[in-house]
Amino acid sequence: MAETSTLTPPVSPGERLPFGRRFRIVLVLGFLTALGPLTIDMYLPALPTITTDLQTNAAAVQLTLTGTLAGLAFGQLLVGPLSDAIGRRRPLLAGIAVHVLASILCVVAPNLAVLGTLRVLQGLGAAAAAVVAMAIVRDLFDGLAAARLFSRLMLVVGVAPILAPTIGGVALNWTSWRGVFVVLAVIGVAMLGAAAFVLPETLSVARRRSGGVLGTVRDYGRLFTDRVYVGLILVTGLAMAALFAYVSGSSYVFQDEYGMSEQQFALIFAGGAVGLIGATQINVRLLRRWTPQQIMSFALVAGLGFGLVLLVLAATEAGGLAAILVPLWLVLTMVGLTMPNATALALSRHGEAAGTAAALLGAVQFGVGALAAPLVGVLGVSATAMAVVVFGGMVAAGLVCFVVVRPGRLPVEQGEPVLAVVH
Repeated sequence: MAETSTLTPPVSPGERLPFGRRFRIVLVLGFLTALGPLTIDMYLPALPTITTDLQTNAAAVQLTLTGTLAGLAFGQLLVGPLSDAIGRRRPLLAGIAVHVLASILCVVAPNLAVLGTLRVLQGLGAAAAAVVAMAIVRDLFDGLAAARLFSRLMLVVGVAPILAPTIGGVALNWTSWRGVFVVLAVIGVAMLGAAAFVLPETLSVARRRSGGVLGTVRDYGRLFTDRVYVGLILVTGLAMAALFAYVSGSSYVFQDEYGMSEQQFALIFAGGAVGLIGATQINVRLLRRWTPQQIMSFALVAGLGFGLVLLVLAATEAGGLAAILVPLWLVLTMVGLTMPNATALALSRHGEAAGTAAALLGAVQFGVGALAAPLVGVLGVSATAMAVVVFGGMVAAGLVCFVVVRPGRLPVEQGEPVLAVVH
């Protein structure tokens, strides 16, 4: 890490705000970044019930998750540059409103096709919340202040996937799967009100980009010419693929194959989330001794090894449930170490277009995740199918890292590490 300067760093605009106002802004930003994970995960305990109720199959129902991830991916590509051009508040409020409307319509969705379409719209709305929240952090805070705030937001985002299936499981005790979307609509309304009353416009007219569509295309084009950046965002996307193979397949595997209740599944899912969150927080301490590229390289190699163990134990059915959970949770832990460091290295290369770079990175993460999610269903919705996709994601991420990125050749000093906001 670079030596700490003896000069007093400049105070960022957010640090000049009164404590009470700054606290309220940070609190609302935390809730906004949680909207995506809540949208993805709250209905997971209900997937088997939706399959039966709508008289379809598991692979088809998993496409509703794919639709959500596709909406999150495309929405980030759209909203990121849009918020750079017209400001933060309008895209944010419009996106949350779309999310609320889509959630209400999900309650009365008559069939799977309509539900899948509405889930895409939910993803678009959640993407606006995630992208604008990160952009506001960049508007208000710099350097270490921004890194600390990203760390706090990471905790919020990490807790959301743990609580979401639990909230969904509790809702299913007193209502059907449609009631889960009522809860999501209520959450969206609360976030819309909080954002409207608490968050200011943080991007001044003078700082807005005016290149229009062609300028946005040029920005994206420049990013695609950077081989290392493209490799790093693919690493994050492929690691996300392993994660979403678990997200999309776990409810079927643990409830249908191992006979767990919806509430028991929520606890098992929480265990995996704890490993993922813990790794992202341990990463902060590891960075005091090792570089991001060293940690990323180790995590990918270890994740590949744990993924292979998971695949072998799942295919041979040796050791029962524990033999699946332990290597699966260890893979998730390695994903938690991989993604923040790959993200930090990628974004550090394009500070002049950080918003567009972050939008493309988020789009690749959720886009690759959207492609991976239905594969578990296509392969048979079993522990083995889930293990195949998890292992495949880690193998592909490792190959891209060591063949395309070549972390050993990257500069050691990449600036202050940015803690990625991941699912």
